[in-house]
Amino acid sequence: MDSTERLDYWQSLADKALRGEMLTRDEALAVLRAPNTELLAILQAAFRVRRHFFGVKVRLNMLINVKSGLCSENCGYCAQSVVSKAKIDKYGLVDKETILQGAEKAYQLQAETYCIVGSGRAPSDRELQQIIEAVREIKQRYPMRVCLSLGLVNEEQAARMKAAGVDRYNHNLNTSAGHTPALVTTHTYQDRVHTVRSVAKAGLTGCSGCLVGTGETDDDLYDLACELRALDVESIPVNSLHPIPGTPLAGKMELTPGRCLKILAFFRLMCPAKEIRISGGREVNLRSLQPLGLYAANSIFIGGYLTTGGSSPEADYAMIADLGFEIDTGKEQVLSQGDTGEAQAPVAGTATASGGQVE
Repeated sequence: MDSTERLDYWQSLADKALRGEMLTRDEALAVLRAPNTELLAILQAAFRVRRHFFGVKVRLNMLINVKSGLCSENCGYCAQSVVSKAKIDKYGLVDKETILQGAEKAYQLQAETYCIVGSGRAPSDRELQQIIEAVREIKQRYPMRVCLSLGLVNEEQAARMKAAGVDRYNHNLNTSAGHTPALVTTHTYQDRVHTVRSVAKAGLTGCSGCLVGTGETDDDLYDLACELRALDVESIPVNSLHPIPGTPLAGKMELTPGRCLKILAFFRLMCPAKEIRISGGREVNLRSLQPLGLYAANSIFIGGYLTTGGSSPEADYAMIADLGFEIDTGKEQVLSQGDTGEAQAPVAGTATASGGQVE
């Protein structure tokens, strides 16, 4: 195909996504395997879809690590796992006041969602009750979504969270069923799927995504995207491996900024109406091309991650402003009619300025 035909092809995938049709395996793999010379054209197609559903708004999420390390699971990518020798802080569940102080910080940072994350296979009854009590106060104080991420949970536990005012529950599938045993053996892929289904049955909004850069294939990514689409999760965090010294995957640096951008575009085209969040590893793997990620994604973490730091809030605010985008505080309904706003997608062939594992 010549250059015009290539442009038309990527736009045809955007048309398909806007009609609610799922990309075929061959179409999706074409996005992932395209040369970097096609990157701006792919992002332009992804941005058409992103703008249709989310305009030029960017959702901010802030997380707090309320229990660090001390985990019985052997996830090879995680600094908090039982097999990790990473030098991190290890502590049990923090007190309620610390969680409330985190909520205040999240609100001040203009986060739409406050994510309360705790390490471990599953929360104990005592831990869940303490967190639920904190959530009740948070919901009374701040007009802000609360998301919990505490490991494997059942429907009864999810119902307790829902009754306390929790809005969303995060449990990442991370990768395909076939690749999961290469990353963890103390729980199964189906254990994770069961948790995502349990929180949905309890009426919580689902949040589940991926961790890329762990040796997965393009077919693994397609299988995962199909699963997330079938589960109908509302939010999809896209983590890229930040290989931490002391973990089994330390030193594994197979990602490039271009690869990460194609993965973000892939998820936008596969799950067009969902919140796509650039998550852990953003600064390490996208590097100077971070702003381009927001042409496909509509959400980022602000204020750092679980065991690693991130960009300063001021740098993220500047990145959003420089793009001509706006922070979505969640106080207004974002229209899904999309062709408004001054920001324009990067145009292929022209120059453009570039400005679980949430470790």
